[in-house]
This record gives sequence, structure tokens and C-alpha cells, in this order.
Amino acid sequence: MKKHLIYFLIVLLLSSCEEVVDVDLPDVETRLVVDGLLRVDKSQEFIDVRITMRESSVFFEENEPTQVESAVISYGELNDNGIFESLAFSNLTEEEPGTGVYVPDPSFSSDQRIRTAAAEPGTTFILQVTHKGKQYFAQTKYAPTVPIDNLRQGDGVFFGDEEQTEVIVTFTDNGDEDNFYLFDFMFGEFQVVEDEFFQGQQFEFSYFYDEDTNPGDEVTVSILGSTEEFYNFMDLVLEQTGNAGGPFQTPVATVRGNIFDVTGLDNITILDNVERPNDYALGYFGVVQEYSRTITIE
Repeated sequence: MKKHLIYFLIVLLLSSCEEVVDVDLPDVETRLVVDGLLRVDKSQEFIDVRITMRESSVFFEENEPTQVESAVISYGELNDNGIFESLAFSNLTEEEPGTGVYVPDPSFSSDQRIRTAAAEPGTTFILQVTHKGKQYFAQTKYAPTVPIDNLRQGDGVFFGDEEQTEVIVTFTDNGDEDNFYLFDFMFGEFQVVEDEFFQGQQFEFSYFYDEDTNPGDEVTVSILGSTEEFYNFMDLVLEQTGNAGGPFQTPVATVRGNIFDVTGLDNITILDNVERPNDYALGYFGVVQEYSRTITIE
């Protein structure tokens, strides 16, 4: 009987200490969030165009899919005067209602898919989106990359953590130009690399997985090309998110990408002169070449 009485008193004490606290969170302006990284596999005939549209939300809530009035990708080569000599278009539509995922529109009389042959050094891609009456514009150049020379599992540990799994990546930099790379290690884990200290040379580095891998698991590592602007964007995003949750979730502090709100502007090509620094969407639009290799964890 005494034991039951003690339990009753403990529960009563804990329940009496409970107090509902209302926290007034600041009003946050919602923004369009664009996951617009197009990965180009030159062994395929067409680019896998899948652009996800979301809307940023208040604190503690995930970004929800949103629908746009229109989304169009245009692409071509600029001449010395900054004018497109020829321009092709890919009109997008929502793949499934409510998903916010936009793909080339199959209802057009002409094929709206983009052939991988169109992605060459010097090709410029433009994304134009209309969302809730606002016009958004993003421009990027195709970023080629080099293949992974070798991918193998190592036996090293990082700061003595024996539960980690080491993978060793080897690739050879293109010495003809300054290059930037983004590595995708699966599980929403990314790493940016630039060739400042190994230009034109073979480079090898280790990456350590935490508890995401077990013996028998297959892991795929991808090397993606990157413009300097995309490299800087990803570097900031990974720094703010701690490399968790993927690069296109809303970061701790908003990082400005290359998608600008150009509603009402007469000249959308001079983006640096826009005197509206707070008018932009979150996320990034990029078109990058990708090579991948897979190993089985032992």
C-alpha cells in the first residue's frame, strides 16, 4: 500500500509542475524553394529534368510542395555580345498533382525533353518560373566534370571513432582551367572541393561515414561539376546545415542562391544591379555533369 501511495504522490507532483508555455514565434515571410539541380549523365540520351518546387514554412515545420503557374527552361549559346544565337525551350508541368515536382510536359506536340547533347561547355541554361503572380529568373552555365578514377574502402578512423567507415576517392583534375567539384556521398551528405592546390594532378581524399553503413551495404559516390557560384552557394549551405538534411532544405540562415524575383523589372539580365536584395527564392538552379561509382561495404 505504501508503494502505491508513493507512486501516486510522484505522479501528482510531476503533473502539478506541468505548465503550458505559449511561445510567440516571429512572423516569417514564406519564400519559394527551388531544388533545381539537374544532373547530366552523358551516357543517356536525355537529361533527367526534375525540379521540385516547395514553399518555406514557419519554424518547426517542413517545407510543403507548392504549385507554380508556369516553369520553362531555355538554353543555348551566347555570342560575344551576350545575345543568344539560337534558343531552345523545355516547358515543364507537375508530374503528379500535389507533388511539386516539375518535368518536361508530355502534352506538347513537340518533345520537351532536353537532350544531353545540348549540354556542352559554353551552354547557358535559364529557368523562368511564375509563382503566385511573381516572376523568378535563374541563369547558369553547364558545368562539366571528370570521372572518378578509383573508389575503395579504407580502414582508417576519424578521431578514434571505430564505428565510422572510410571510403577513399581518387580523381584527376582537368589542368586546363580552374575547377570546382561537388561530391555526393548519399544520405544527404555532400562535400565541396576546389583544385587550387592540385590543379592538373591526381588527387585522393578520404570521407568517413558515421552509422549510415553496414557490411554488405552498397554506397554510391558521385562527382558533380560546379561553377564557382554554385561552389560558393553549397559551401555556405553545408556550413550552416552541418551537412544534414540535404542542401535544398531551408538552411539555418537563408543563403541567397541564383534564383531572383524579377517581377516588374525591365532588364532581368543585369541581376547584380537589382536594388531589391531581399527579393529572391531559396535554392539553386544548376546544370552539372555527373559521374558515379559504387562499392560494397565489407
